Amino acid sequence: MDARERIHFPWMLVILAVVGAAHAQDNWPQWRGPAQNGISTATGLPATWSEAEHIVWKTPLPSWSGGSPVIWGDQVFVTSPSSAPAQNGDDQQRRRDEDRDPGGSELLLICISKQHGDILWERELDDGNKLSRKQNDSSPSPVTDGRHVWVLTGTGAVAAFDMKGEQIWEKNLQEAYGPFGQMFGFASSPLLYDGKLIIQVLHGYNTDAPSYLVAFDALTGDERWREERTTDAVSESPDAYTTPTVLRHEGTAQIVVSGGDYVTGHDPETGREIWRAGGLNPKELPNYRVIASPVVAEEIIYVPSRKKPLLALRAGGTGDVTTSHLVWKWDKRGGPDVPSPVCDGKYFYMVDDRGSATCLDAKTGQVVWGPERTARGTVSASPLLADGKLYITNEDAVTTVLAAGPKYKLLATNELEGGGGYTLSSLAVSGPRIFMRTARYLYCIGHKTD
Repeated sequence: MDARERIHFPWMLVILAVVGAAHAQDNWPQWRGPAQNGISTATGLPATWSEAEHIVWKTPLPSWSGGSPVIWGDQVFVTSPSSAPAQNGDDQQRRRDEDRDPGGSELLLICISKQHGDILWERELDDGNKLSRKQNDSSPSPVTDGRHVWVLTGTGAVAAFDMKGEQIWEKNLQEAYGPFGQMFGFASSPLLYDGKLIIQVLHGYNTDAPSYLVAFDALTGDERWREERTTDAVSESPDAYTTPTVLRHEGTAQIVVSGGDYVTGHDPETGREIWRAGGLNPKELPNYRVIASPVVAEEIIYVPSRKKPLLALRAGGTGDVTTSHLVWKWDKRGGPDVPSPVCDGKYFYMVDDRGSATCLDAKTGQVVWGPERTARGTVSASPLLADGKLYITNEDAVTTVLAAGPKYKLLATNELEGGGGYTLSSLAVSGPRIFMRTARYLYCIGHKTD
């Protein structure tokens, strides 16, 4: 049977695989992996690579994107604008212009063979792509359960496909619920949980309409619930480019949402708010939009803001838990702005936009090491923790590899000559291979004998 036609698991097992750690070494079903925390249990990953070393294959892509690859079986899914119009001038200048051009008008979902790098199929999602400072409208990453793939664009298009590329349903959030109102476009990735596709729209700079969460039946596209999310944040501070995540506490699940000066926990069956914590914008500044997403590890919720403060909150409680559930707070320099942190429950790693990395004790917030300057240039991709290593990729596709754990140790600095360009995407892992999406290519990085 062709890999594109294979059905891997029954629906309920698939859902468990998406939201749990099962099959973490093989499948990377959503942004930041199986548990949405930037951690892989895979082993044998390379620490070094270049254009001449450990590149299994690389596949040209039509344009750059902030969307990260997701993987199931032999299929890798990426979003992208269509190719930008040809640029005049010398090759180097043209390449720079293309990297910061929004790309073509069409927004695409592309399916690529994990084994060979061949493009298996391509589907147009919407038209009207545009540039919004550091992103275009292909920034949200897809999500898959091995039988279907769901995708969301910055234009509000939402669609479901089977693994052969046949469309199952589609709709548009802006047509259904009103225009997006973020200053710099829409970038949140969808969350798949318990048969529901859950999407957050947190905005306020360009609209007076309320922020909201909405859940669709993943198989039919029917609305299951829609819940407004209140905030007293002002000006740009209601805007959030975060992605919701799942918290499990005492046998129940909650959807954690960060932005608009608060972090909140919601009932996945109804969207109802269970608890909220403030403190993300203690001075009530008008420009405290949030980009880095919350991370959950061992029933502690780690919530970045705009560099500082970063809050660690104990799970549980109802209502206002701002002070009652605060475990520790990071209020110094070095906190993340764009890259989301990563935590294995023992160590908490964060990287700021300049590539400065810090390791904290996850339970106390005490400094273990850092800050250490680890990458030249600007970092927007979120770090990857895998195989005893911390991978940090900057916007020039330079990846710094550190030893994970209590001792700071630089293992490698990896560059891709001519194949990098403007790189915003976070790394993905499948088996012993790393998948990096740059402005011009999708790279499969690994030992070729694997």
